[in-house]
Amino acid sequence: MLIHIIAVAALLACAVLVSQPFMYIIALKKVQTSMNAASYIELRKLLDSNFRSRFKYMVYGALLFNILLVIAAAGSAAGLLTVCSAISLGCLIADILLMIKGNMPINNIINSWSETDYPVSWQSYRRKWLLFFKYRQLFSITGFIALCIGVACW
Repeated sequence: MLIHIIAVAALLACAVLVSQPFMYIIALKKVQTSMNAASYIELRKLLDSNFRSRFKYMVYGALLFNILLVIAAAGSAAGLLTVCSAISLGCLIADILLMIKGNMPINNIINSWSETDYPVSWQSYRRKWLLFFKYRQLFSITGFIALCIGVACW
């Protein structure tokens, strides 16, 4: 019974995390690449401050529940769930590392700009940010799909 609760909690936490990459696929990437510098800087600052204050708890929760699920599944006879939850955990860790080493440093740079004082090469920062995020999307969506398959087939 405990493994069921952990699996549902891991799925819910990962569903919240994967909603961000899906929203970028649906609309946010196109919106951001269509913005001028001042609008982009304002949006990035607002998004970053909100994500830093709230999103971290979902990341911590997803990490905790994924670790617990890997441990619980490995301790049971749930072979496919063990493999899929381990893949999901690996993808989550890769996503977090890319966020910490890629997106967050770029956010810190953008947060130091004003809407009237920014480098001429501001678009290269946007491209780099979106490139890091593209890889994060790949890991995030792959991990979520793996977790869904593992739970559904278990």
